[in-house]
Amino acid sequence: MEKTIIVTGGAGFIGSNFVYYMLNKYPNYKIVCVDCLTYAGNLSTLKKALENPNFRFEKLNICDKEGIRKLFSEVKPDIVVNFAAESHVDRSIEGPEIFVDTNIKGTQTLMEVCRELNVPRYHQVSTDEVYGDLPLDRPDLFFTETTPIHASSPYSASKAGADLLVLAYCRTFKFPATISRCSNNYGPYHFPEKLIPLMIINALADKPLPVYGDGLNVRDWLYVEDHCKAIDLIIHNGKIGEVYNVGGHNEMANIDIVKLILKKLDKPESLITFVEDRKGHDRRYAIDPTKISSELGWLPDTKFADGIEKTIDWYLSHKDWWEEIISGEYQNYYSKMYGGK
Repeated sequence: MEKTIIVTGGAGFIGSNFVYYMLNKYPNYKIVCVDCLTYAGNLSTLKKALENPNFRFEKLNICDKEGIRKLFSEVKPDIVVNFAAESHVDRSIEGPEIFVDTNIKGTQTLMEVCRELNVPRYHQVSTDEVYGDLPLDRPDLFFTETTPIHASSPYSASKAGADLLVLAYCRTFKFPATISRCSNNYGPYHFPEKLIPLMIINALADKPLPVYGDGLNVRDWLYVEDHCKAIDLIIHNGKIGEVYNVGGHNEMANIDIVKLILKKLDKPESLITFVEDRKGHDRRYAIDPTKISSELGWLPDTKFADGIEKTIDWYLSHKDWWEEIISGEYQNYYSKMYGGK
């Protein structure tokens, strides 16, 4: 059965992986990507997708209600999956306003247009960071869908605000939405200022590897393709109005990740440089994915040892992709493709 899915933020890390996953799994589906191509949106990431006749790209900000309404009216989507977000914690500390605009107001704009046009299904991609953090000395504690929201940064607060707005729309307007909250993703096309790609790239160049604080902050790492599979299950089989936590039970301290990358690349640990800790830095994230596992049959397929190997290999074989980003040239790709329109 044919479906049309609009993927907002589809030129970013997780969004682009989702685009490729869906095009591959559902060759009859039409995938329309909406992205305004900010610093983290990279159209060259979608180069192969642009060759697919079932894929379409539109440069558009999700806060642009008239633009969104016009596109949605034309495309008539069966499902909207919202990845579009300002997502870097450090940037949210430096400039919170854009996070409120994109993550909250943008979400509200999408939902209003979906309501007007009776779009059958909306999915909000969120984060485990809305729950705050867990103590390092309580490995028995995990985030569940009923864990109270307790955001620590302007980024996580803006995502939490969007989640609450989605749930309010579900209750007040019977809006057909679901939410997923995922742990830290890693894999291909991860923006170079994030932990794992930054460490890989700096290590390859024999540059210092900056590690916040004591490096003992723990994250639950999930290979990005496993996240895509979870969203696929939720948008097709998930219960409207529900939140689903998506995590891999792959907890690793940041410093151990860094040391593992150095070992894989045969680089010395002397490259590690401890820097001043991030403001309000969460200590530990850990997700209990029992609900999505029991209700939808989802389980992560990729063990961390295999996933990090594949990720390192990908960055080694795609130097042109991340070198273009580091140089800033990637932001000119849209102009090259579309003449600056």
